[in-house]
Amino acid sequence: MPSHDVLIIGAGLAGQRAALAAADAGATVAIMSKVHPVRSHSVAAAGGINAALKPEDTWESHAFDTVKGSDYLGDQDAIEIMAREAPNEIIHLEHIGVTFHRNDRGELGTRAFGGASQARTYYVADITGQAILHVLYEQLMKYSTTVDRFEEWFTTSLITDESGSCVGCIARDIRTGQMEIFRAKNVILASGGAGQAWKPTTNGLICTGDGISQAYRLGAPLMDMEMVQYHPTTLVENGFLITEGARGEGAHLLNGDGDRFMEKYAPNKLELASRDVVSRAEQTEINEGRGAGPDGVGIYLDVTVVPKKRTLEALREIVNIGKDFAGTDITKDPILIRPGQHYIMGGVKTDAWGATPVEGLYAAGEVACVSVHGGNRLGANSLLDTLIFGRRAGEHAAQRAASMSMPAGKLGETELKRDVAQIDEIINRPKTGRRVSAIKDELGTMMNQNVAVFRDEAGLQKAHEIVHRLKEEAATAWIDDRGTVFNQDVLGAIELGYLLDTAEATVLSAIERKESRGAHTRMDFPDRNDDEWLKHINVTRNGGDEAAVSYSPVTITKWQPEERKY
Repeated sequence: MPSHDVLIIGAGLAGQRAALAAADAGATVAIMSKVHPVRSHSVAAAGGINAALKPEDTWESHAFDTVKGSDYLGDQDAIEIMAREAPNEIIHLEHIGVTFHRNDRGELGTRAFGGASQARTYYVADITGQAILHVLYEQLMKYSTTVDRFEEWFTTSLITDESGSCVGCIARDIRTGQMEIFRAKNVILASGGAGQAWKPTTNGLICTGDGISQAYRLGAPLMDMEMVQYHPTTLVENGFLITEGARGEGAHLLNGDGDRFMEKYAPNKLELASRDVVSRAEQTEINEGRGAGPDGVGIYLDVTVVPKKRTLEALREIVNIGKDFAGTDITKDPILIRPGQHYIMGGVKTDAWGATPVEGLYAAGEVACVSVHGGNRLGANSLLDTLIFGRRAGEHAAQRAASMSMPAGKLGETELKRDVAQIDEIINRPKTGRRVSAIKDELGTMMNQNVAVFRDEAGLQKAHEIVHRLKEEAATAWIDDRGTVFNQDVLGAIELGYLLDTAEATVLSAIERKESRGAHTRMDFPDRNDDEWLKHINVTRNGGDEAAVSYSPVTITKWQPEERKY
């Protein structure tokens, strides 16, 4: 039964950055992931990472753009930290081997991204997440004596001591089916988002809200869960992401009539307005009959206006995606896209060090809500969020561990027996209920219909009813694989429970927020209402089945809310 100062669950950018920081601070570290770390979803981040590094740029400008992008729901103290610390993080990454693009003078080069007043997005072609992830994993190789890697281990639950402090987890070795207790002085959740609750989504199959649900079940509050980002450019056919880098390089959006319609929605920023603004504009064009392609369900992204040499240099991956998955050569023809579910702005509520209200439990990355994104995340701030707050969580957890003794006794044995019994029950269910895959498919389709770019009371109430029915059906859902070696069926059944928890919290929060702000657009409450709703919505379960809704204030330091225009 392994014990460590810091146990990190999730090995994407937030998890690996936390592991390196905790190890540098002298802690013994375990990092656990249900896939090999370089297959973590951070690998899919394409466009780049923001920082105010240029002499003419300032961290204050970056911070204000982020505050404005958040529709003033972001906590400004956390946003200031992220913007201040961004330049040093970029330099650190460059020094350890990330091959950021350089211009003809050999200087680090940038591209423009939506909602930014400066071109401050540093990038590696359109594989930035992959490039950073591989370099961090290389760095972890140097820490073999202080960082233990548990790759392809699936966390089933968190464990607590008598005082309610988080002291580890129960996990299953996917390769053998072995279940084990992992004890730790501190646990950092870095397990990513929950995009698989929607269909389609840009998120990989592994993004099933594991950490969000595990913290929720432990009693940690979830914050800003109603804020779900729909990316403006995903393939009509399957939801695959077409990076914002394409618009950053100068690509145009055209409706079915060939009009560059962003001129009427965001005359100053056009295609580089914030993501929520562009997605709403696209969906409005589609809904009003000006969509493109078969049945008018799409919008044209025209990359042909970008010089071909530049496209092949800076956007090579989406050139391949266009050919392989849409049958389109984007250097010759526009490609059909539409808004698609992409990112969860909400998550487990934390402070600026990643600490949650549950003692000993931290969170960083998309699983967390330190609220630097508020109602809408700016493109290229997500990689920055993972790295800044992953590092800070690792440092703080290591510092806390230095003054503590290791959890002892029989902690976790009750949870281990419970989780083993739960998995046995899933495997032995009779084939009389619904299949796990059918329930997940209905959930995703329903969420994309009712909890998407545009929402209203009737659709959200319908979503709430369906989520409750699906939770009941999930309790008897059956699987085929009854073995122990790489049994993905049983993991899928557990992940379905995580997704339903996440969906429940999202729907409840969306029903509660009776205004339109950022990515949350209520057709029945079309205006932003700062007098009543300039506050965070928190959802807490506290061990029971019924969720409770509460509020917390938005931290404002320098920038008072004003009308948001692009």
